[in-house]
Parts: sequence; C-alpha cells; structure tokens
Amino acid sequence: MISALYVQKNGSYYGLDGVDPWDEERDARQYAGPWPVVAHPPCQRWGKMWFGQPLTVKTTGARKKLGDDAGCFAAALSAVRTYGGVLEHPWGSLAWPHFDLNTPDRAGGWIMADFLGGWTCCVEQGRYGHYARKPTLIYAFGVELPSLAWGYSEPSFDPAVVARMGLQRAKRLGEVGARGGGTDSSPRIGTPAPFRDLLISMARSASLALEAAE
Repeated sequence: MISALYVQKNGSYYGLDGVDPWDEERDARQYAGPWPVVAHPPCQRWGKMWFGQPLTVKTTGARKKLGDDAGCFAAALSAVRTYGGVLEHPWGSLAWPHFDLNTPDRAGGWIMADFLGGWTCCVEQGRYGHYARKPTLIYAFGVELPSLAWGYSEPSFDPAVVARMGLQRAKRLGEVGARGGGTDSSPRIGTPAPFRDLLISMARSASLALEAAE
C-alpha cells in the first residue's frame, strides 16, 4: 500500500489497487501513516505569482502571503521523511530554498537534497505524457532512486493556440497555459499516468529501501 496525498478528488490516483488517495476533504495534513506516500502539496503560494493574479492585485491591492499554504508543504515533507516516499512540486518552487532543500540541475540527475537522507532532481513531465514540458522537482526519501527520462527540451507551443493568438502571445501564455484554466485547471495540473506510475513505484520501494538501511 501507498498513500497519495493532496490529490484531486476522483483524479488519476483513484481506483488503483494498493493506493489510498487523500483529497482536500480528507485533509492530508492529518496523515499519520503507516504507508509510504506520494505527495502533491498545493503550489500556488510557492510559485512566481505567489502574491496572486496580477489584475486582482492591481485592482484591489490585496496580495497573498508567500508560502501561505496552511502548512501543506511542511506536512507533506514531514510525511515523506517519516514514512518514506516522494514529493513533487513545480520547477522554481520557492519551497525548496525555504525548507533548505538543495536545487538540482534543471537538466536532471539526483543530488543530495539535505543532510537528513533526502534526494532531489528535476524531470520534465512532458517526457511522461504531459502536453507541456512542465519541469518538476522531486524530493525522495528512503526509496530506490531510478534513472529517469532526464534532459532539457525546447519549448513547444500548441499550433492551434499560435494560429488563434499569434506566437508572441502564445509565448506569454506559456506552454502549460495552452489548455484548461478558469473553472477547470485539470489539464494543467493533472498527473499523466506514466508519471503517476513512476512516483507510485518509487514510493512502493520505500519499505524495502528502509529495511535495507536498518
């Protein structure tokens, strides 16, 4: 068994044998084991627009607080370190320096994340089925460290989006912004099945890796 924390209700982690999904209603901050975890803590307050949507900030003056995620990332990191498993966040996440985690090379490869036994790398979800490159940081603890489909890809923009709004605007929108948004961000934030399965397989190796270390 593994537990999938901070996942979408009825999303890609539901209906899988040996996977216990924790959506927002279950509140993964309360997770107390005993299974290794795959954690997807929310990233909005850790990204380049942690302060909120620029238009909203401009019109209201209201700014969000950096890292104000109600303790989700801290709880996810603690769960991974306690029970073994993996945590993922977008490349550029300000949670990495905030929690004193080393930043890996954008092109890939595992490096020591901390002095507690954690490891980290960056890998593009586009190499595992996402429509955009979507570079992603992984923090792993107490698991086997596989060789991943590392590398830096050149940006690729949806031809339909380019045809509709032009290349320059498509570049400003970004690769991930080409789909979803508004009331449905599932295409952007959803985890492709091959990448999900990779994270699950790493988490499932936690018990064996931890036993070998004892």
